[in-house]
Amino acid sequence: MYSVEKVSYTEALSLLDQVVQEASKIRKHVAVAVAGPEGELIAFLRMDEASPAASVIAQNKAYTSARDRKSTKQMGEFMLGSDRPPAFWGDKGITGFGGGLTIVQQGKVVGGIGISGLSEEEDERIARAAIAAVYKY
Repeated sequence: MYSVEKVSYTEALSLLDQVVQEASKIRKHVAVAVAGPEGELIAFLRMDEASPAASVIAQNKAYTSARDRKSTKQMGEFMLGSDRPPAFWGDKGITGFGGGLTIVQQGKVVGGIGISGLSEEEDERIARAAIAAVYKY
């Protein structure tokens, strides 16, 4: 039998809560998604007044960061630097927009978090803060 360690649903809910708290501090509205290590969606929330487009983008960010084991910002930089657009992967869920981070525990990727609705830098800052709060980094 093969076991996969991944973000639990209680951790995913805590991540959503932390993101909402961070966004609320700056009076902004975002969408947030948490995925397991294979990119499957575990939890999702779109705050009132967040853009509907942010919903799909947040989910794609969580998916990409989990499956490709790197931040979506790094993925975007790789895409630009190697002239390999998202279509190169043959996977419509892959994105290079910053704001998606891997969630790592004991050296293993256990999932990904994606935030959308603000600048890529602000999305990523909030994601980092949420991970740090939940996993006590």
